[in-house]
Amino acid sequence: MSSGLFVVVVLAIVIGVAGLRIANQYQRAVVFRLGRYQSTRGPGLYWIIPLIEWQSTMDLRINTAAVEEQETITKDNVPIKVNAVVWYRIVDPMRARLEVKNIDNAVIQVALTTLRTGIGQHSLDEVLKEQETVSNIIQQKIDAVTEPWGVKVERVEMKNVEIPESMQRAMAQEAEALREKRARLIKAQAEFEASEQLRRASEIIMQNPAGLELRRMQMITEVGAEQNTMTIIMMPSEFVTMAGSLAKAAAATATKS
Repeated sequence: MSSGLFVVVVLAIVIGVAGLRIANQYQRAVVFRLGRYQSTRGPGLYWIIPLIEWQSTMDLRINTAAVEEQETITKDNVPIKVNAVVWYRIVDPMRARLEVKNIDNAVIQVALTTLRTGIGQHSLDEVLKEQETVSNIIQQKIDAVTEPWGVKVERVEMKNVEIPESMQRAMAQEAEALREKRARLIKAQAEFEASEQLRRASEIIMQNPAGLELRRMQMITEVGAEQNTMTIIMMPSEFVTMAGSLAKAAAATATKS
């Protein structure tokens, strides 16, 4: 083998080895040839032309970005401070590399502005009680902006919502009033049900007077079993009725005379 052929073979081997690249399962390589986009390669082993092609590796795993605290005003003009967390991932490496210079910073800036405007479209009660719904709406708005960049926003969560102290006191008073209202309603309902049961019991006793006598005897037995010093004398209902009739007759006689 001549020296010239040997040099060519060695050079070919060197170029071949120098152009080998490996991308992990969660990575994709955006390959450029003389400054122009050529292809997206990976995962696994692939080859690029040394000195003519070069690559930019993109990570497809989910990224987490903390959105710093933002001061905004709700729909019902309540100033609040809120911060959030955004989960996103690259779904199109070519667009993520060509359309945006710094994809992470771009997503965070979009999340900042969307969080402020999104909160402004909801009342304070909605922000506090329906955080998941509000977060989903904000997530859809952010995703609509980042979709042309090849980025998918998976989730948005509000970490903390801070409201003014005056509003906190007002909300505490409102919650206390609601608890008191529920307590009174429960008590009134219990009294209503008790009176209804007493009415039914009185109707049954009126239909069968002997039941009243049995109840009276049972109460005397219960009082005696408790060893009370007080003695209660319970007269039959007929005596009470007769006494009432006599009292009415005596009053009528006294009036005539």
